[in-house]
Amino acid sequence: MTNLGTLGTFGIYTFDFEHQPAARIGDTAQELEQLGWRALWFPEVGGREALTQAGYLLSRTERLHVVNGIAQIWSRTAAATHAASTLLADAHPGRHVLGLGFGGERRPGVKPLAAMAGYVDELDALAKESSVPAPRTPVRRVLAAYGPKMLALARDRSAGAHTYHVNTAHTAQAREVLGPDAFLGVEHPVLLERDPDTARATAREHLRPYLETPYNIAKFRRPGYSDEEIAHGGSDRLVDDLVFWGDLDTVADKLHAHVRAGADHVAVQVIGTAPGGTAMPHWRRLGEALLP
Repeated sequence: MTNLGTLGTFGIYTFDFEHQPAARIGDTAQELEQLGWRALWFPEVGGREALTQAGYLLSRTERLHVVNGIAQIWSRTAAATHAASTLLADAHPGRHVLGLGFGGERRPGVKPLAAMAGYVDELDALAKESSVPAPRTPVRRVLAAYGPKMLALARDRSAGAHTYHVNTAHTAQAREVLGPDAFLGVEHPVLLERDPDTARATAREHLRPYLETPYNIAKFRRPGYSDEEIAHGGSDRLVDDLVFWGDLDTVADKLHAHVRAGADHVAVQVIGTAPGGTAMPHWRRLGEALLP
C-alpha cells in the first residue's frame, strides 16, 4: 500500500457536510486547502453517499487529500467500491484514501472481523481480475479498527488503521499492534471552550449516542472505564479523555499527545456546531496552532 505521509500530521474530520448544499461543501473544502490543511475526513452516516462525495470534494480542490472515514462496507458491494475507488485513484492520483468500516445494512450472524476480511478479499481479487484499467497510483486503503484482531487485519491487508473516539493510551496500544510501519490515523473530538461545565455539557451531548449502544459500551470498557463511568453521560475522566477542550494551546497540546503516543496523523473533529452550521472559525484557529 502507498505511504500516507502526504496527509500531514493533522487533518480535519467533519459531519458538517451532511447538512449543507453542495456549493457550500465545495467552498469549504477550497478554503481548508487554502488555509494549509492537507487532509479532510468525513463519515458515511446514511445521508450522502461516501464515494460520490469524495469525488465531488476532489473535483473542487487541487491538493487536498480526501479520506473516507469511513465508507460503510455493507452500503455497497465490493465490486462497486472497487470500481469507484479505482476511478478516483486514477483521476486524482495520490489524493483519495478509501477508509472502510463495518457499517451499512447489518447481516445477522456475520461478525465484524469476518465481514471485513471477506470484503477485503473481494477487493483484492477484483484488483487482479477487473477489466478496469489499473491506476498508475494505486488505491490507498485503511481500515477502521479498535481491537487487536481488527488492527492486525488493517496492518496486514491495508496501509493501516483509522481509529475513532479513543484515548491516547489506546493510540499507544494500537501502535504496538500495528508495528512501526503501518499507518495510524486517529480521530479526536475537540471543543475550544474554557468553562468546564459548558465544555463537558457539550461533550456529553456529543458522546451520548456512543455511551448508549452496546458495541461502544464494550469498546469503552476495554481501556478500563467502569460501568459507573460510562453511565449517566460519562464521568468527567471519560469525557475529558474522549473530548479535548480548553483554550487553543491546551487543545493543541492534547492533540499532540496522540502523535507522541504513536499516531501518524490526527483527524480533528470540532464538535458543538449546529446542523447546517460550520466549524470554519474554529478550523482557522486550529490551523494557526497545528499546521506548519
